[in-house]
Formats: sequence, C-alpha cells, structure tokens
Amino acid sequence: MNKIWDIFKEQWIHRHLIWKLTIYNIKSQYANHYLGVFWNILQPAMQVLIYYVVFGLGLRGDRGDVGEIPFIIYLISGIFPWLFISQGINQASNAIQAQIGLVTKMKFPSSILLSMALTNSVINLCMTTALLLILSLVNGYSAPLDYLGFFYFVFASYMLIFGIALIMSSLVILVRDMKNVLQNVIRMFFFMTPIFWSLEEANGILQVLSSLNPFAYLLMNYRNAMVLDAAPFYGNLNDHLYFWSLALLLIYTGAHIHYRFRNKLVDYL
Repeated sequence: MNKIWDIFKEQWIHRHLIWKLTIYNIKSQYANHYLGVFWNILQPAMQVLIYYVVFGLGLRGDRGDVGEIPFIIYLISGIFPWLFISQGINQASNAIQAQIGLVTKMKFPSSILLSMALTNSVINLCMTTALLLILSLVNGYSAPLDYLGFFYFVFASYMLIFGIALIMSSLVILVRDMKNVLQNVIRMFFFMTPIFWSLEEANGILQVLSSLNPFAYLLMNYRNAMVLDAAPFYGNLNDHLYFWSLALLLIYTGAHIHYRFRNKLVDYL
C-alpha cells in the first residue's frame, strides 16, 4: 500500500508541472493547424457521423430510437466517453516510451507522464462533453443534478486507466509486442461495450460480458449522467464493488511493476 500512496503523492506534488506540460503539449500539437484545438471536437464528430451511417442507418435498420433517446444522441453519448477511455489508455501506456528523452533531461518521476497524458484526454473530453451537454439541456434528457455524475465518471476513469497505464507503460518497453496486444484488446472491448448497441436489446451473452466489462460500467455512468433519465449512478452495489476492486487491484499491481522497473527502462530502449 505504501507504493500506492507514494505514486499518488508524486502526482500531487508535481500537479503544477503536470498542468503546465500538458498545456504546452496541446499548444505544440496544434501549432501549425488552422483549426487548432477545434479538431478535438471535429474529429470525434466525424467518427460519430461514420458510425451513425454504418450502425444507425445501415445495420440498425428500422429499430430507430433507443427508448426515448434518438439513436444519434445515444451514439454520441457512447463515442465521446469511449474515445476518452481508449485514447487515455493508449497515450498513457506509451507516455514514458514517447517522452523518455524528457525523463533523462529533467528531474521528475516518470509516473507524472501518465497523468500528463490523462490530463490531455480529460481536456479533450470536456470539450466534446460541452457539446453533448448543450444538446441534453435543450432537449431535457437528464435532470440537472444528474450532470454531477460526469465528475464521478472522470474520477473513476482516471483511477482505472491510471492502473492499466502503470502496468502497460513498463510492459510496452520491456516486451515490444505488448503495444500490439494492447491495441487489439482495446479494439475487442470496443465491440463488447454498449456504444452503439443497447443493454436492453442485447442477448444474454452480451449482458454477461457487459457486467464483467469495467468500460461498460464507466460508459453507462457517463450516459446516465448526460442523457438517460435514470439513477444518477449506473449499477448496483455489486457493480460498484466489482469495479473498484478491479481498479484498486490494477493500481496496486501497476505501482509495484512501475517502481521495480522505473530506473531500468532506459536500458531496455
């Protein structure tokens, strides 16, 4: 448990550095783009359009809306959090390898590179969620207090992704094949998570898989907060206990792996 405490202590002590470097990376990323940070909204919107044509107008056929929610809104409320989750995992897992030169030149713990990647993803999420929030307010999809569930989604997502990234950020350097494994696992979870399909319409196997899928738990909490007229938080007590037990297990395992290899990673590159 001491290692878990130490690694979060590092994030808190260096919180100002994390923020400054995140803003710097965002500015440098879009320095030569005419549309700048607007791409953070435009790119997800283009993906929503593609998936809507394929799944909404194509495969879904005449089934139309999901309950009282138009399918396009249901799709948006699935794509936006999924992009945050998948990009957060990919970027945070590759953060140390991508910024290894920065670690060797500056004196700060390499674990904060993971938080930098996640902070970048949270900023992107806030921009896309602002669009969905406007649509939700105009159409009255959720009660005002339900929107507070968004902050729970961000916190829970950070904990889960941070735990995964602590493990994978070392493994992708130690075992190069792990980067390809990670991408394929994320692609598999994309279809196992109720992004463009509804839990109510799914067969028994999909419902069982969703109950074991922590990303489904996160996505449905986001959807409950933003567009569904349901309880502020998705799931029952067992769902919450399962998710947080898994998240803490990943953080515990990741902290031990990270501290074991953090001073040796340069030797493996």
